[in-house]
Amino acid sequence: MPDQPQQSLATHVRYDPPYHFFAFMVVILNFPVTIWFAWQNPSFQTIWGALFALALIVACLRIRTYPLRVQDRVIRLEERLRLMRLLPESEHARIGQLTEAQLIALRFASDEELPDLARKAIEQNLDKAEIKKQIRNWRPDFWRI
Repeated sequence: MPDQPQQSLATHVRYDPPYHFFAFMVVILNFPVTIWFAWQNPSFQTIWGALFALALIVACLRIRTYPLRVQDRVIRLEERLRLMRLLPESEHARIGQLTEAQLIALRFASDEELPDLARKAIEQNLDKAEIKKQIRNWRPDFWRI
């Protein structure tokens, strides 16, 4: 992806403006509006509208989290395979000690720094933020949704 901007700790978070800044905001703002209508004019219809607005919030959150969980599973597999390729065979058993969050954070580390950073993540129980801060040569991930 040659046309992609440089990625770093400060720029790796991605937003989908139509989802994050329009659709989700409308759904969130809809809930207090429907609650206000139900309070002002209590009826089956207005109460049902408020309940439906709450269901829309839950649906929007799930619509976002389900594909992220699938991507996390794929990233976890990719990183385990990459670690199998880059670590000496004597250290392959340690790969299973990395948590899902650690594996997901390690995807940004270059091949050169991944082995040492993975060892450090296991030995010092680094969380994802600490791992990302220690990456010197950022490996971009432009595929994340």
